[in-house]
Amino acid sequence: MIKLHQENIQLPNDFILNNKKSITMIKRTLYLSNPAILSLKNNQLILKFPEVERYPEVKKLVSVPTELSYHIPDMGMLILDHPQITITHALVSELVKNNVVIVSCDDTHHPRGLMLTLHSNTLQSERYKYQIEASEPLKKQLWMQIVKQKIINQAHVLKKYNSDVNHEFLLKLAQDVKSGDTTNREAVAASFYWSNLFTNEPFFVRNREGDPPNNLLNYVYSIIRACVARSIVEAGLLPTLGIHHHSRYNPYCLADDLMEAYRPYGDDIVCRIVASRKNYSELTKEIKQELLGILYIDSTISNEISPLQVACLRTARSLFQCFEGKIRKLQLPELNNIN
Repeated sequence: MIKLHQENIQLPNDFILNNKKSITMIKRTLYLSNPAILSLKNNQLILKFPEVERYPEVKKLVSVPTELSYHIPDMGMLILDHPQITITHALVSELVKNNVVIVSCDDTHHPRGLMLTLHSNTLQSERYKYQIEASEPLKKQLWMQIVKQKIINQAHVLKKYNSDVNHEFLLKLAQDVKSGDTTNREAVAASFYWSNLFTNEPFFVRNREGDPPNNLLNYVYSIIRACVARSIVEAGLLPTLGIHHHSRYNPYCLADDLMEAYRPYGDDIVCRIVASRKNYSELTKEIKQELLGILYIDSTISNEISPLQVACLRTARSLFQCFEGKIRKLQLPELNNIN
């Protein structure tokens, strides 16, 4: 009998964050890891199963719905993780129009590429102008703030998972970060941090091509990067023009800048998986579901708690305000309340 697999679809419930200035809808993430046919109908993403389309008589043999629909404006990210997923161009166009990030995974189930809208803000050209004309001293100050907060967040993760190590060393390094991080405190902190974080993996070396749990770190960082890139576009900024990262081959330099302070949130989830002694040599469905939860965990900015995807948008919006000259300090996540 042909079986329909829809248990891999992850759709967190919507909820509202009531902010001082706005109400922000938490966007849904749709993750697909089975053969599927995706199309557009009445502003809805229509999900069908190829087994049913090919053999209509299968409908009589299954008890689960054979066609599902999702309201596109409620979506934030679509993750495609199977080579036999078919998607229509009409749907792609509507997803991009609604600033839904489309993430494509490779044959190792790691995110390989993402698609974003080219415009998601009515004042986009004006905001581009501020971004392009941002001074080097301003960008160096902003990078200093990001590196400092990243190291502080790393210190709290290290304290949680290896209390025997002096995490105060990282806090001291954070205070020593200079404009533009000219003394490269970020690299010094990273060397100490990764050497002491995974107590269950004494020979761990952080490397994209390295042994597990590098695979988990790569995956969760890709999700954070996609979320930050989406937030940058929604804030009316160009993800290509970074404040520190610069590469002619990297279309997401600014996303790579802003995500740095959020990486320790991903580290926290990975450390929790490693500490549970699960088999994490492969990215199983269960592990991927846990890693995808990064978008909905609590994140604190200026004593206000919101889901991480909302925090990313607050960070991106504050960056524009810095470019505009209205504020001098980025709104960055403070990972000092992890449980």
